[in-house]
Amino acid sequence: MRVAVIGAGMAGLSCADALREEGHEPALFDKARGPGGRMSTRRCDSPLGTIAFDHGASHFTARGVAFRQLVSEWQAQGVVAPWPVAGRDAWVGTPGMNAPIKAMAERHPVTWNCPIAGVTHDGRHWWCRVQDRSFGPFDAVVIAVPVEQALPLISLHDFQMARLAMTVGSQPCWAGMFAFAEPLDIGPDMIRHIGPIGWAVRNSAKPGRTGPEAWVVQGSADWSATHLEEDADRIATLLLDGLAHATGLTLPTPVVRMAHRWRYATPSGCFANALWNPALQIGMCGDWLAHGFVEQAWQSGRALAGEMLSLAQDEGAMGIARRG
Repeated sequence: MRVAVIGAGMAGLSCADALREEGHEPALFDKARGPGGRMSTRRCDSPLGTIAFDHGASHFTARGVAFRQLVSEWQAQGVVAPWPVAGRDAWVGTPGMNAPIKAMAERHPVTWNCPIAGVTHDGRHWWCRVQDRSFGPFDAVVIAVPVEQALPLISLHDFQMARLAMTVGSQPCWAGMFAFAEPLDIGPDMIRHIGPIGWAVRNSAKPGRTGPEAWVVQGSADWSATHLEEDADRIATLLLDGLAHATGLTLPTPVVRMAHRWRYATPSGCFANALWNPALQIGMCGDWLAHGFVEQAWQSGRALAGEMLSLAQDEGAMGIARRG
């Protein structure tokens, strides 16, 4: 079975892994320039050299048996390390948060810089459309992107899935990234819920990091929504002021200051975990179906693959894979 997987984040790659293990041929498409998704790492040049910021998820947790086993394999490969600052079962990618995603993506054909605008079915096969170009034919389609991007892809093909997706929304998040020439006299490496700050992390203190003092400061959901359409430079100033207020310090001028807007950062989620239409051979997975965490995104992708490979589904019904 040749499967188009739209979205090469954790859920899409997890689904692709499970399909490939059973001898199928997933082909992935992603609008980003490279691996990461919510586990992105941004690198920039500065007078102090190249500086990296984990400006998406600061860490992830591993609690289920299957995911813990995968994380142990990642640790043996050197692409993750424990980070007790964020909790007893917290982990980070090394040398950047996107390291495990990069390792997963290397096993698959992924077309980057490829925003899929729509999917069509010709009666026998699926085709993925990008502007004036189409990819295909495919036997099945997996949609593994944020719910707001999934809706226009599924709405013309499965109303029941689209109706469920319409009940889920996402909260935005602004992330400020700052680097300093000298270490800051701030005791904790993580600060939470003070003023506009949802959390702030000394990125340079994570395992496997090198380089100068670097902080990622993410605004709270409410604050980010209030300031959603403001200029990124203005946001960087406000979040830097928030870090100064939270620490009680007069901060030096950073050598790097920038901000990134995650418009679809935190989904409200539901309890479906994954959705599959066996008659049409189209389905959806992602953290928005499972409350927005890295482990749940991985579980969602595996659950969808299980639905796709199962012979027990009634043809014409929508399969809903729930967590046990």
